[in-house]
Amino acid sequence: MSSAAENGDAAPGKQNEEKTYKKTASSAIKGAIQLGIGYTVGNLTSKPERDVLMQDFYVVESVFLPSEGSNLTPAHHYPDFRFKTYAPLAFRYFRELFGIKPDDYLYSICSEPLIELSNPGASGSLFFVTSDDEFIIKTVQHKEAEFLQKLLPGYYMNLNQNPRTLLPKFYGLYCMQSGGINIRIVVMNNVLPRSMQMHFTYDLKGSTYKRRASRKEREKSSPTFKDLDFLQDMHEGLYFDTETYNALMKTLQRDCRVLESFKIMDYSLLLGIHILDHSLKDKEEEFSQNVPDAKRPGMQKVLYSTAMESIQGPGKSGDGIIAENADTMGGIPAKSHKGEKLLLFMGIIDILQSYRLMKKLEHSWKALVYDGDTVSVHRPSFYADRFLKFMTSRVFKKIQALGSRHRPDLVPSTPSLFEAASLATTISSSSLYVSEHCPQDRTTLYSNSKGLPSSSTFTLEEGTIYLTAEPNTVEVQDDNASVLDVYL
Repeated sequence: MSSAAENGDAAPGKQNEEKTYKKTASSAIKGAIQLGIGYTVGNLTSKPERDVLMQDFYVVESVFLPSEGSNLTPAHHYPDFRFKTYAPLAFRYFRELFGIKPDDYLYSICSEPLIELSNPGASGSLFFVTSDDEFIIKTVQHKEAEFLQKLLPGYYMNLNQNPRTLLPKFYGLYCMQSGGINIRIVVMNNVLPRSMQMHFTYDLKGSTYKRRASRKEREKSSPTFKDLDFLQDMHEGLYFDTETYNALMKTLQRDCRVLESFKIMDYSLLLGIHILDHSLKDKEEEFSQNVPDAKRPGMQKVLYSTAMESIQGPGKSGDGIIAENADTMGGIPAKSHKGEKLLLFMGIIDILQSYRLMKKLEHSWKALVYDGDTVSVHRPSFYADRFLKFMTSRVFKKIQALGSRHRPDLVPSTPSLFEAASLATTISSSSLYVSEHCPQDRTTLYSNSKGLPSSSTFTLEEGTIYLTAEPNTVEVQDDNASVLDVYL
């Protein structure tokens, strides 16, 4: 959902042209999804409750739904199709784990027409949302569906141990077959509720290589920005009370280690920011423009998987910033560096990317041309570390730092920021050795010292210049002066 990409074979010249996916009209896809899930979930209710076994993860059930109907299936106006359900018992357990009853699942997906989102994924996938705003239905490629199947046993174990997670919550994996074409879909939690206006939306990877929203994306009414845009717009970060911050960091760290263990990378944190301090009139106007077809009443709460519950569990409200009320929609309370009250909605998305051979080759090629550490494609362990570092140092911060005279990410140091910037421009590579003899007119970086050591190393890493001195024969008077960190 990070950027737009049309994927259709529509004939030109028609207004309100219906989109197609794999030469199949989106209306036929939506109808098949509702018919197929309605049949398979209804049929599943007749099966007794029991523990999930290993073989349950590899079961595939199939039913044929002809347009004229049959003894088991209703008639419909779409082409004949076959509907496959992957691991039905395992996904039933996942839904129960998050408090989703079969009747509620059927009602959300089948009671009203699915709403197609106008902002499809960069891969060309189609996205649909249920009319009650609870579930996202996404078309996935064969490799992604195959990877999710292999992921299911580990995903099951992780959910048992850590039900509070920002990882995608998968509620079903299905395949529609018609005319020799396979269309695979996955049902997930909806990270950004449409009934809450998102004043800013970001897709963050912790990477800086080409991580800026395109001009076409910026022209949209609700664009999705990227890492460089966040650093420009929200350069001071987002602030939480201590309890919420610690819970969020713990959840992110645990989720990243889980993804690393599955050799997954190239995922993103989808972050929606709602500013509570906007006037009521502005909010009403934005709501009417954003969700003209929304079925959900404006004051209704999200039934499942709110952002706040994903990090702290039910009943938490972030009392240090905002008292819980019906308007929060389960958002995580936070503040901007200007003191604005915010509600954040977030989730980790696009986790069905394994670090396969093609990704390794892609990273190797980009690393030859660009800085390998800045590109989004990277080995899973490095990707997880860089992702966490970006979130903890640039995006999320504790609210107690707001009272400081200096920026929270600055430490007192002898040189000024201007001097540090000037120093950075003199470094032509990642490290630079400085000779023992230094001109007297240059700014000294050592306090209380009478000379420079025989070997000093400057390193530039993630916008930080580290100066490390290794004394040899010259004795340094102040031990604290041997290492100096200048944060840009």
